[in-house]
Amino acid sequence: MRIARFSIDGTVGFGVVEGEPTDEDGLVLDIIKGHPFAEFERSGHRVPLKAVRLLPPVLPSKVVAIGRNYAEHARELGNEVPDVPVAFFKPSTSVIGDGDAIQYPSISQNVHHEAELAVVIGRMCRDVPRERAKDVILGYTCANDVTARDVQDREKQWARAKGFDTSCPLGPWIETDLDPADLAIMCTVNGEQRQLGRTSEMVRTVEDLIVHITESMTLLPQDVILTGTPAGVGPLHAGDEVAVSIEGIGTLTNKVVKA
Repeated sequence: MRIARFSIDGTVGFGVVEGEPTDEDGLVLDIIKGHPFAEFERSGHRVPLKAVRLLPPVLPSKVVAIGRNYAEHARELGNEVPDVPVAFFKPSTSVIGDGDAIQYPSISQNVHHEAELAVVIGRMCRDVPRERAKDVILGYTCANDVTARDVQDREKQWARAKGFDTSCPLGPWIETDLDPADLAIMCTVNGEQRQLGRTSEMVRTVEDLIVHITESMTLLPQDVILTGTPAGVGPLHAGDEVAVSIEGIGTLTNKVVKA
C-alpha cells in the first residue's frame, strides 16, 4: 500500500495511492478517514493525484540518520567503516516533500546529494528486540540527506552541515508492503546518473539500526530513520534537478534553488 500525505483546497490529509507509479496521469488518491498511524478506513472519495499537492509523507519529531553505512561511500570520503553505527539528527525543519525546492544554504559552497532509503516508524517504541523490529515500521520512502560537505569537514560536528532548512527531502509517499533487504537505489542530477547501489550493500540492516537506536531513545510514530547512502555522492548547484529513485517505492524529485 502506498500512503501519501497531501493538500487540496487548503485541506491536509492522507490517502492511498492507486495505480502504477510509471503512469503518473493514471494515479488516483483514495482519501482515508483518520491517519495511517492507527486503524483507518478508505473513504471511497478518489481524486487524481495530479490534482493535489504532495506534502512530506510524515512530520517527524526527529530524523535519526546513520552515517557511513555503505563501505564504498565511507571509502570515497577517506573514512573507515565505524565499529558501531554513527548516528546524527536532522531537525523537523529540514524536512520537505516531493517537488519542493532545496535551498542552497549561504553557509556552504559545496552541497552534496545523498540518496537513501528512509524507514518510517509506525508506533512508539523503545528497546526493540531484533525479532520485533519490523513490527514498529509503518513503511519506507525515498530520502535525500543533502549535506554541506565543506561545513561538515570544517566543523566536524554535523548539525549545521546536515540540518539546514530543506536538507531532508522525503517522499513521494510511504510504501508499506516492501522488503528492504535488497532494493536498487539511484540518484540522478539533471537526468545523469550519479549514484547506483543496492540496500543489500548496507553494513547494518534496517533491523540492526532500529535495535541500536532504540537502545538509547524512544521513537515516535512519524519518526524517520535514514539508513545511509551508497557511493557516488557529488555536488549540487542552483538550477539542478535531483532525483532519488528506490525500487518498489518510486522517485523523489527536487529542484535546487539559491537561498
